[in-house]
Amino acid sequence: MACGFRRAIACQLSRVLNLPPENLITSISAVPVSQKEEVADFQLSVDSLLEEDNDHSRPDIQVQAKRLAEKLRCDTVVSEISTGQRTVNFKINRELLTKTVLLQVIEDGSKYGLKSELFSGLPRKKIVVEFSSPNVAKKFHVGHLRSTIIGNFIANLKEALGHQVIRINYLGDWGMQFGLLGTGFQLFGYEEKLQSNPLQHLFEVYVQVNKEAADDKSVAKSAREFFQRLELGDVQALSLWQKFRDLSIEEYVRVYKRLGVYFDEYSGESFYREKSQEVLKLLESKGLLLKTIKGTAVVDLSGNGDPSSICTVMRSDGTSLYATRDLAAAIDRMDKYNFDTMIYVTDKGQKKHFQQVFQMLKIMGYDWAERCQHVPFGVVQGMKTRRGDVTFLEDVLNEIQLRMLQNMASIKTTKELKNPQETAERVGLAALIIQDFKGLLLSDYKFSWDRVFQSRGDTGVFLQYTHARLHSLEETFGCGYLNDFNTACLQEPQSVSILQHLLRFDEVLYKSSQDLQPRHIVSYLLTLSHLAAVAHKTLQIKDSPPEVAGARLHLFKAVRSVLGNGMKLLGITPVCRM
Repeated sequence: MACGFRRAIACQLSRVLNLPPENLITSISAVPVSQKEEVADFQLSVDSLLEEDNDHSRPDIQVQAKRLAEKLRCDTVVSEISTGQRTVNFKINRELLTKTVLLQVIEDGSKYGLKSELFSGLPRKKIVVEFSSPNVAKKFHVGHLRSTIIGNFIANLKEALGHQVIRINYLGDWGMQFGLLGTGFQLFGYEEKLQSNPLQHLFEVYVQVNKEAADDKSVAKSAREFFQRLELGDVQALSLWQKFRDLSIEEYVRVYKRLGVYFDEYSGESFYREKSQEVLKLLESKGLLLKTIKGTAVVDLSGNGDPSSICTVMRSDGTSLYATRDLAAAIDRMDKYNFDTMIYVTDKGQKKHFQQVFQMLKIMGYDWAERCQHVPFGVVQGMKTRRGDVTFLEDVLNEIQLRMLQNMASIKTTKELKNPQETAERVGLAALIIQDFKGLLLSDYKFSWDRVFQSRGDTGVFLQYTHARLHSLEETFGCGYLNDFNTACLQEPQSVSILQHLLRFDEVLYKSSQDLQPRHIVSYLLTLSHLAAVAHKTLQIKDSPPEVAGARLHLFKAVRSVLGNGMKLLGITPVCRM
């Protein structure tokens, strides 16, 4: 994690430039392996040191870079100083680089990269992350799967950085669909089916009642009346609704466990049916609530009647809407948690909804609305199981496990495993998560089972395979060698490339912490795995002198440790055999 090298360079620069080292830290970056020229380890961006309002042409910056390089001296840390395109480059003493990086990886363990000076001085915050949020009785579509894995990654990363994170699953457990569901269950429901497979049975009832309501107005009327009874607190209607909700959550918890995801709170729109009435009263008292001819209540966020800025907050029958309940939930969470940041992870189709919710909070007088953030993501197309469209998350997990088991059975190098189903699921989930996290979260992408499960190339299967292979090396050779190591035995280009790449881990974590994009970490881990694959072929342990074998084993152990740390942040459980 740059292991103090960045600070050592910053200290020397600060004496020449007469600037505090802290101001220089973020201008010094580890050079990516793929872009290395003259094997420099760090570079200082001269642009970032210059005043932004001055128009510096390229030659001027180049001249300044040369002048600066001439004033700097090599020392026990820096063995070579040169200039690049608008940069000053630093090469670290090779033996010091090797010893420091490997010791730091071993010493810091799961905290490697997180103790970096890049994160020093960052205040520890209380962060609420709302993610997953499926609708009870409706399809758990792929958007909910994306929300689940993205939200889990954001929560993991924030937690790793020392923040207090509250993970909330805000279920779609209220609204007109429960009017339909309550009526539908009375018409087509079976208690024993509800108990044995609640999500499946409620979904079947929901589909059937929707068809009936489209053809029969009396069914649609009954549904509206049932929801009104719910809103008014009718005991019988609430009892049936509570049963649907409890059984659904039980099922969700079981499925989330398979995903390696947990929540601190299962909340839902239902929690805010009364509080949303308070929100309406508050909007009215501030003169923000407008009644329409149809009898609905709206808020005009433009102040001039612009139709695109009108947000409906109440139906004509007085019942609440999604936006009203979101306002009530945000206010309640602030009262309950006094958060510094609240992050909502949903698809980009809800972008306008959240803009309006945050804007309404602001005009209601809640300045903390600025602490609320929407992390939107794109649409996945083409995710189907062999039986057709994805209906439930469990369908996806079962499909992953089945396909991965078949893949593993067809590969000759597959080890005999104690629990092949569990391994298949973990490898399959890694494949799914890496495919999802490789690009910008906002981008749509076409899903392909074949591409997901490729064992070569930039896939989750390749990451898991690399981790398992490195673990196998330690099992085979580890005990006798992992005591001490000689840094002089790790000066081959393959070793140096790995060490240089390990240097960059803190910068990659920092980048992801700034924009909440997992792709930086994914790209880093894939490169690390490719470097490890090359080194594994060329840096033999078997039949090498003990000193050489021990040093190489230390290097591979460091790679496995950082690879495992990165995978866990992404929500992947590394496997040790496959």
